[in-house]
Parts: sequence; structure tokens; C-alpha cells
Amino acid sequence: MTWRLYGSLPRTNHAMVSDSLPEGRRFLLLDRQLDSANSGPTFLRHPHVAVSVAETLFIAGRKWGLYQLFAWVVMSNHVHVLLQPYKPLREITRAVKNTSAREANLILGRTGLQFWQDESYDHWVRDSKELERIVRYIESNPVRAGLVERSELWPWSSASEDVLWQVGDLPHDTQP
Repeated sequence: MTWRLYGSLPRTNHAMVSDSLPEGRRFLLLDRQLDSANSGPTFLRHPHVAVSVAETLFIAGRKWGLYQLFAWVVMSNHVHVLLQPYKPLREITRAVKNTSAREANLILGRTGLQFWQDESYDHWVRDSKELERIVRYIESNPVRAGLVERSELWPWSSASEDVLWQVGDLPHDTQP
């Protein structure tokens, strides 16, 4: 699944990605535009905001039992997650987006402003090869965006060498 910040993809660029393209190709083109973060908000660059989103992902999986989390990355204006849902996707996205938006807006001193774009992108994984490919895609997102040389160096990702620092303040029963 992919969620993006409200206003992160300019309408003009979105129009350039034709609806006639296959869904996967359209997603890749839009994701590249998000990775460039040339316009719109980049609230997820703020370390405290990135950590709060990561903590929400862990809590929603471990404590709330909404899913099993396989891979994830928090970029400057969007989030990718690979999960096995235990609840309907709309319930998962509502819980994660509402909770993380509330926390992020508190950190940023924003009130009454939309944080996440309403829609999200999801894709069902069909086999183990595709699962492995998607894990690599998610975890290498910061490398493709030119933010780090190796995916392990991006601190807000399941590939990070320092993932545990992100959940250090969570109650013991919610830590992965």
C-alpha cells in the first residue's frame, strides 16, 4: 500500500500520467514523481514526524492486530507498506492515517489541516517471488530517490540498520 501527503502530487503532473497506462506502470510513474519531492509538502522529512508514522505502523500491526507488517518505508511525502491484512483495508488505512495524521499535526503545530491524501494505492501480492520483489522495491525507495547509497542507511525503513531506535519509546508489548 502507498499513502501520500495531501497536496504532494501536483495536478499537472498527475494529468501527465495517462489513465490508459497499465495500473502498475502508472503507479511507478507517480511514485517517481513523489520520490523527487519537487513540490508540495514534505512533512515526513521531519525526524519526529517520520518516527511517529513508523510507530503508528508498528502499533497498528502489533497492538491493534490490524495486519502483519513485512516491509515499510517513510519517505519525505509518502509511505510504502507491505502487509498481510487481518481487517478490511479501509479499516487499516483509516486507523493508521487518522492516528499518524493527528500525531504529526501535533508535532508540526498544525490544527484542522488535512495531512494525508484521501486515496491510497494498494496491490495484492500473488506469490512469493512478487513478495520478494515488492520488499526490495519498498526498501530501495530511498536509494532510487538519491537519499542514501544503501537502503540500510535510511533510518525510516524496515531495511534500516537502526530500526529499533524508532520504536524505543513504545510500550514493551507493542515493540516488534
